[in-house]
Amino acid sequence: MFSTTLFHFGPFNVCFWNIIFLVIIFFVAAIMRRVVHNILKRYIDSAQIQLEGRQLTWLRLISQSVYLVAIYVAVLSFQFNNKDITFNDFLEFQFLDLRGLKLNFKDLLTIVSVFFGARILVNLVKLLIGQRFKRNAPNDIGTEYVYTQIATYVIYVFSILFCFQALDIDLTFFLTGSAALLVGIGLGLQDVFKDMISGIVLLLEGNIRVGDLVEIGGKGALIGEKSDSVVVKILKISFRTTQIQTREGNVLIIPNTRLTQEAVENWSHGSELTRFSIKVTVDYGSDTQLIQQILKKAAHSHPKVNKEKPIIVNLNNFGDNGLELELFFWADQSWEIVIYKSEIRFEIDRLFREYKVTIPFPKRSVIIEQGK
Repeated sequence: MFSTTLFHFGPFNVCFWNIIFLVIIFFVAAIMRRVVHNILKRYIDSAQIQLEGRQLTWLRLISQSVYLVAIYVAVLSFQFNNKDITFNDFLEFQFLDLRGLKLNFKDLLTIVSVFFGARILVNLVKLLIGQRFKRNAPNDIGTEYVYTQIATYVIYVFSILFCFQALDIDLTFFLTGSAALLVGIGLGLQDVFKDMISGIVLLLEGNIRVGDLVEIGGKGALIGEKSDSVVVKILKISFRTTQIQTREGNVLIIPNTRLTQEAVENWSHGSELTRFSIKVTVDYGSDTQLIQQILKKAAHSHPKVNKEKPIIVNLNNFGDNGLELELFFWADQSWEIVIYKSEIRFEIDRLFREYKVTIPFPKRSVIIEQGK
């Protein structure tokens, strides 16, 4: 009963006992991996060896190599009821046969090995780049990220090309035979390709990097019109999308074209100081000289306002409800600028109440005509 064939796996007939063997083999492998890891860890601790990133990577690789042995033993376990089939027969078994594409388990093992090796190489490259940037203080996180991302893309592209070469796949024939399909996919995914090109531009140009504070859609989008802007922090620039963090702590994922096709002000580049403004409206007939002194005093009282730059108060307009003034001051382009401006407004409100300055309410006149 337990030896009855349930299904076929490659050239092997699989019965209930084969499944039991597989469960036992990988269960033992999981225990052995933990045992090997703990033995190596205890040895390292007893020898007082300080592990760096690269050494930690190799430690994990050695402990996880137990699974490679488990896979080999698992395949051999199928000889319990398939005595005439060897491990090489399993590797040579062709499970996919399409026009121009034939795959066997050996090819599959090659693909897995290539990408597994590519992943290890990516981790090693990241460690090498990180160590190089740490030696060259100050450590520029944005530039380090650009190098690691480009290196990652290059390694994986060459891995894909190597797989095509190892599997004897004619890439020209593949592309030519699928030209119509690729054209259709290209038309349907043109926005995706735009985002991918934008990602490459962002990484190569370096105008916007990881860790930068940027204002998207700022300065009226450079067209003189109203435009809602948002200040965000760049967390990660991927091939197609960018992860940003808002002041509220929310992490958003936006297409890369938002950063290459819209007006973006990079607060992390250029001058550390910028000019900010606060608009205020007061009643007609108010003492404008006193109000000017109050606004300047409120700005001077804040510790984040630069005292060497001039603080200016402009009378912008004679508005419908009162005199419209604007306070200009210089401060660092900080993530907390909204809080700083709020604190200055609190101080303005306190001083207005102290000096009996009134902020007007909107006034409307309603005339009711009696019918004759």
